[in-house]
Amino acid sequence: MNVLSLFHFTFLLREVRTPSWRPWILRKQQFSLPRVPLLQAGGKKNSFNLLGLTEAELKEQFVRGDGPGGQATNKTSNCVVLKHIPSGIVVKCHQTRSVEQNRKIAREILQEKVDLFYKGEDSDVFKEKKASEKKKQEKKRRAKENLERKKHLKEMQQLDKK
Repeated sequence: MNVLSLFHFTFLLREVRTPSWRPWILRKQQFSLPRVPLLQAGGKKNSFNLLGLTEAELKEQFVRGDGPGGQATNKTSNCVVLKHIPSGIVVKCHQTRSVEQNRKIAREILQEKVDLFYKGEDSDVFKEKKASEKKKQEKKRRAKENLERKKHLKEMQQLDKK
């Protein structure tokens, strides 16, 4: 990869950064956990309501990966960068050492992001994320209630001892 194409590639990545007013799911993930497609993580293996992607709409590049792994990740070009040309959404996937698996995972993630971009709140991805957030809040609320009950029980036991 020559210097000019590298400059052009970094310029394209800068160009596609999502502004802060866009939905939260389109922002780049800040944590380093492996990104699994949301619907797949939610137990739904295939969703037929997602928008389809055609190969003509995609621009695919293979770049060197980064992160832990030393020479195995730093010298092989098995990181997949997919760009959806009409929307400008870019996905970078380097979860496995296999290029084919990374291509598949990147397409699934990109399909979810494009679906969310075009459908917004009507998207299955958005609904799944909201449902998981609601479930998490409910679990947190129940844990807090249990903690309050335990505190109250301890106080009652201390009063009985006196």
